[in-house]
Amino acid sequence: MGSDFMINVYSEIGKLKTVLLHRPGKELENLTPSVLDRLLFDDIPFLDVAREEHDAFAQTLRQEGVEVLYLTDLVSEALDSVSETKKDAFIRQFIKESRVPNKSATDAIYKYLSVMETKPMIEKMIAGIKKTEIPEHFSGTIMEMLENEYPFYTDPMPNILFQRDPFSSIGKGVAINHMYTATRQRETLFSDFLIKHHPRFKEKPVSEYYDRHNEHAIEGGDVLVLDEHTLAVGISMRTNPYAIEELARTLFKEKESFKTILAFNIPNTRAFMHLDTVFTQVDHGIFTVHSGVLSTMTIFEITQNDGELSIEKTVTTLDSILEKHLGIPVELISCGGKDVVDSEREQWNDGANTLAVEPGKVIAYSRNHVTNRLLREKGITVLEIPSSELSRGRGGPRCMSMPLKRVKKGEHNES
Repeated sequence: MGSDFMINVYSEIGKLKTVLLHRPGKELENLTPSVLDRLLFDDIPFLDVAREEHDAFAQTLRQEGVEVLYLTDLVSEALDSVSETKKDAFIRQFIKESRVPNKSATDAIYKYLSVMETKPMIEKMIAGIKKTEIPEHFSGTIMEMLENEYPFYTDPMPNILFQRDPFSSIGKGVAINHMYTATRQRETLFSDFLIKHHPRFKEKPVSEYYDRHNEHAIEGGDVLVLDEHTLAVGISMRTNPYAIEELARTLFKEKESFKTILAFNIPNTRAFMHLDTVFTQVDHGIFTVHSGVLSTMTIFEITQNDGELSIEKTVTTLDSILEKHLGIPVELISCGGKDVVDSEREQWNDGANTLAVEPGKVIAYSRNHVTNRLLREKGITVLEIPSSELSRGRGGPRCMSMPLKRVKKGEHNES
C-alpha cells in the first residue's frame, strides 16, 4: 500500500490516477418487483452480465493506467487494521442504521455478522440479510409475525454501485455526504470508515468538508469540480441548498483553492436527478449536456466576503456562466443531438454521464451511439463499454466511479 496516498481532485478532466468502484454483488439478486420503489431501482439487472460489464469498465480504466480500487476491499482492510472494539462498534452502528425492528433480531444479526470473516461480512451487509438466514431468533410474538411479512432484516444496498454519491473528492479533502433517502444513508457508513481508518490515509489524514450526520442532504452526483477555483453543485431533489452553503463555508474556512461555488437550480424530476445527469465535462471547455438545460438557468454564485458568504443570483445560459468562471470558450454537446427521440432515449440511458480519464478522452456507454458519434466529431476519444444491465440502474460511468486522485492542471502527465 502506498504511504503517500491522498485525495487530490481539482478538476473533472485531469489525468485520472486512482478511482474507487463497487463491483456489483448479491444485492442486485435481492431486488424484487415489490421492493424496487423502496430501493430506488427501476428494474432488476441480471447480476452475471452486470458483473461482466462492470469488469469491462474496470479493465478499460486499467488500460488507461488508472489504479482501480474496490470499496469492499478498502473497507475490509480498514476494519482489519483497527481494534476489535472499533470493529464491534462498526457492526453495531450498521445494525442501528438498518432500523432492525426489535432487540431479539438485533442480537441475532450481531451474532450472525460478528463471526464472519471481514470481507464476506461487508459483502453481506451490502447484499442485505434475509429473515430466512436467521430463523432461530424468531419468538412468535404478534409484532414479529407482522414484521415477518417483509423478507429482509436489513435491506440490500443496490445503489452502492454508484460510488459517486456517498462522498465527494474535493481538492485534497472529502465531503462525506448525508444521503437524501433513508435507503441510501447507510452507504456513507462505509465511506466514512475507510476515509478515517484505512492505512493508506494514516500518514496524512484527509480533511472532511461535510459530515454524514449533518442535517441537510447532499449527494456526490450533484458535485462537479470544474477547476481548482470553481466548484459546481446542483440544487436538486437530492441536494438541499442549506447543505451547499454549509459546504461552501467549510471550504472557505479550510483555505482550499476554491474561490467560487456555483449552485445550479435544476428541475426536481427523476430525469434531472443529479447535476451530472444535466452536464459533464469531457475536455477543456467542452461539455455534454441534457437538452433540457440549453435555455436559461438560475445559478447562485457563492463567494466569500470578509469571512461571510456572499450570494449573487444569476439567470443566464449554461455556456455563459461556465465561460465566465472557467475563462475559456465553452461548447455544449447535446445528448442525443437534435432529434427528440434520440435525445430522450440516450438521456434516459445516461448518454451525458461520461467519465473523463484525461482531457479529451472519456468512458461512455456503447448504447448511446448518437452522443458518442457527436463527441468523436468534436475530436473527443470515446472509450465505449457495454451497458445492457448496468444502465438499468439509471447511472453512467461517472455515477459508478469516485476519483480519488487526478493530475492537477500544469502538473506532470496532465494532457
